[in-house]
Amino acid sequence: MESLITAAARALAAGDPLGALNRVALRNDAPSLALRGIAMAQLGDLAKAKALLRSAARAFGPREAMARARCVVAEAEIALVSRDLNWPVKTLAAARAMLERHGDLANAAHAGHIEARRFLLVGRPDEAERTLAELRPTPLPPASEVVRELVVAGIAIRRLRTKDARAALDRAARAARQARIPALRAEVDSATLILDTPAARLIARGEEHPLLLGEVERLASSTALVVDTFHHIVRRQGVVVSLGTRPVLFALARLLAQAWPADVSRERLIAGAFQARHVDESHRARLRVEIGRLRIQLKPLADISATRQGFVLAPRKTRDVLVLARPVEEKHATILALLSDGEPWSSSALALALGTSARTVQRALDELARSNKVQSFGHGRARRWMTPPVPGFPTGLLLPSPLLKT
Repeated sequence: MESLITAAARALAAGDPLGALNRVALRNDAPSLALRGIAMAQLGDLAKAKALLRSAARAFGPREAMARARCVVAEAEIALVSRDLNWPVKTLAAARAMLERHGDLANAAHAGHIEARRFLLVGRPDEAERTLAELRPTPLPPASEVVRELVVAGIAIRRLRTKDARAALDRAARAARQARIPALRAEVDSATLILDTPAARLIARGEEHPLLLGEVERLASSTALVVDTFHHIVRRQGVVVSLGTRPVLFALARLLAQAWPADVSRERLIAGAFQARHVDESHRARLRVEIGRLRIQLKPLADISATRQGFVLAPRKTRDVLVLARPVEEKHATILALLSDGEPWSSSALALALGTSARTVQRALDELARSNKVQSFGHGRARRWMTPPVPGFPTGLLLPSPLLKT
């Protein structure tokens, strides 16, 4: 019967969950429960998979700590795909340490990759890179090598290092071909599209055009004055002025930059920065105050001069003023950007990734749902949100080696 366990584990490692189920579907011993759980996860039934893995972890005896640790790693990957980012990461770290101590370096590396991917989702690339560096150097199976390179590419993309990202994705594509797992190849292809899809819009002199990620990277070394709507900063090469906590000042800076070299009327500035429908003298007085504050903030980079109609931006040490804007701008664009990965997110996971309150995210999701831009399924804590259509299968649940390797 152990030959069936080995054959099922090999089928899972090759991305054949149905083949694995054919061998262990009628068995209820701990190894079979674990393998069935991973198979169900690969088939997309995450709730059933989680229940089976927890049953397997309880069924393994006290002397089978490594098997329980592998169950923890598999459950953590289900949590990652389910966007349950509040899953106890210390439990995963303990399982990784257990696997390393007992020499299961392949599954320990897989646990580290899961930790790193979680850090990327919540916008912490430094910690993701540190997690990868902590893993012991060891030859990895092709499937695990793919996951590692995808994490490396994700870190590079977030740091606008497109050359490094493309090199990592090329390595991932080679490893995916060696693994011969279609889902892995599809995941690499999907990640590669990021480099060839417009990542931003460039607005200059009243015109705009899309930018690829590589063009955004080159813009970072430009001598132009750049108003960056992604990070709410105004910069020119190494000089950076952050206006992230001053939304009114940033709105004024953007309006002035978009119109440059022309001026912007007072009425347009008031309507754009203050969201005022009817302009009165109190708005004009407030505009003068805010323009004065903006002059102080932008002093290292530009001046702001008054004109008969309004105000005009006067950049220092450059003849170009650019606005770097998101590809799509709407009230809840950041939430839609996270949901665009095709995976189901909980409102708490979105709040964690965005650094805001769950209640704020829930209000935004309700508003997006009313306009049919997002949809939900499940109830209570199991409720998940995604952009339509619902994808058929998760692609991340791929073991680097048989779960029960001895």
